[in-house]
Amino acid sequence: MAGCILIIDSVATNRIVLKVKLQAAHYRVFTCAALVEARTQIADAPPDLILLDMTADGQEAREFVRTLRANFQTSEIPVIGLGHFDRPEDRLAAFQAGMADILPKPVSDIRLLARIRSLLRVSDANAELRLRDDTSRALGFAEAAPIFEDPGRIVMVSDAVATSLPFANRLSDASGCDIRTIDAETALVPKGVETPPDLIVIDASASSCDADQARIFRLIADLRGRSESRHCSQLVILPEDCPETDAMALDLGANDVVPATVSLAEIALRARALVRQKHRLDQLRDTVQSGLKAAITDPLTGIYNRRYAIPHVGGLLQRARNTGRDFAILALDIDHFKRINDTWGHAVGDKILIGVTQRIKDNLRAGDLVARVGGEEFLVALPEVTFEQAKGAAERLRRTIQAGPFFVDKAATPISVTLSIGVAIGTQTACLAETVDQILERADAALYIAKAAGRNTIEISQSAA
Repeated sequence: MAGCILIIDSVATNRIVLKVKLQAAHYRVFTCAALVEARTQIADAPPDLILLDMTADGQEAREFVRTLRANFQTSEIPVIGLGHFDRPEDRLAAFQAGMADILPKPVSDIRLLARIRSLLRVSDANAELRLRDDTSRALGFAEAAPIFEDPGRIVMVSDAVATSLPFANRLSDASGCDIRTIDAETALVPKGVETPPDLIVIDASASSCDADQARIFRLIADLRGRSESRHCSQLVILPEDCPETDAMALDLGANDVVPATVSLAEIALRARALVRQKHRLDQLRDTVQSGLKAAITDPLTGIYNRRYAIPHVGGLLQRARNTGRDFAILALDIDHFKRINDTWGHAVGDKILIGVTQRIKDNLRAGDLVARVGGEEFLVALPEVTFEQAKGAAERLRRTIQAGPFFVDKAATPISVTLSIGVAIGTQTACLAETVDQILERADAALYIAKAAGRNTIEISQSAA
C-alpha cells in the first residue's frame, strides 16, 4: 500500500534505521529531528501517517498531537507514538491526546508494519468518503449534519460468554456504551433484522497464541466479509506477547488489537475511539446515499451523471497535485449502439445500458467512480492507480462486456456488445499544468482513436506532454 510517512525522532540513528525499514516496505519516508521542523514539513506536505518518538519529552509530544487534532487540515492524520510506556497512566495520556496507537520500544517490525497498513486502510477509506462529501458540497448541496455523539452499541464475542460477562459489564460502565455478550456462532449468524453494532470486541484473552490462531483469524475475516458486519469496527483482545497474531489480525481487518494486560480505562478509551470512527464513516456514507441522488444520478442506470463526475475528477486532480498519487480517467463507449436501438427499439437499448452498467460496477473497486455522461458513454475514475493497473482495469472491463451476450426479453436473440475505451493517466507532473477539461479531452481523444482502430479496443494517453 503506497503512503507517505513522516518520522519525528531526535536521534539520527533511530531515524535512519526506521526510514530504511519503511522504504524497504515501499513507503515514501520523510524525517524530522524536532517538532518545530515537523510542523513546517506537515504544513508544506501533510503526510499520510506520522511516527512520533515520545522518549525525549512525552508532554511536548502529546501537545503536538493535540494541535494536529485541533486543525481541520491535519485532524485525520494518524499518529503512532513510540516510546517507553512503563505506567498505565502514560499509555492512557497518549491516547487521550489523540494518538492512533502507541508501540513500546524496542518496536516489533512485524507489529509496526501491520499497524501502519491498518491505519492507512482506514485513512484511505476516510479520505475517499470525504472527497465524495467535498464533491457534493462543491455542487452547492448542504453540508452533512454534525455527528450526534450517542453511546454506541458494542457486541463482545467470546467462547466463554459467562466468563466474559463480568468484564463486559465493567467495560460498559467505563466506556458508557451498551455491551452485549454473545458467542462466535451467534455473531456470524445474526437473527432477524437486528441492527449491526458499532463495535465488535473479540475477547480472545484466554486463547493460546499458537493453538487458537486459525480460529481467531477466521472469525475476524468472516465478520469483515459479511454484509451485516462489514462496516463494524473490530477490537481484538489478545494474550500478552502475541506479535505475529496481532499483526495478522490487523491485516485481516481488525481495526485495533490490544493485549489483555492493559488497563480497563485504556480499552474503554480505544473502544470509544472506534465507535466514533464508525459513526464518522457512517455519516460520510450517508451523505453519498442521501436525497442528493436525484440531482446527481442517472435515472435509468442509477449511477452518477456528468454533473457529479466533473467535480469529482477535479477533486482527484487536486489530490494528485498535493500527494503525487497518479489516477486514471476512462472514457467508455458502447460500439454500434445506434444499431441496437434501430434493430430492437429503445426499450431494449435501455436494458442493454442497464446491463452494461452492472457489469462495469461489478468489476471496479469500492472507491472507484462510474458515471453515465452521455447516451451510451460512460466515465470511470480510478484513484491511486499506476499505468499498468489502469491498463489492466480497462482491459478487464473490455473483456467483461465482450465475454457474454445480453439476454433481453423483447429481443429475439441474445445481443452481443463490445466497448471501446480511451484512458488518460493523471500524473502529478501532468496535473500541475492540466485542467479537468483537458484531462477529459485526453480520454475522449484516446477513445476516438480506439474507435477508429476498429472498436472493441483500448487506447491510452499517458501524459499531456
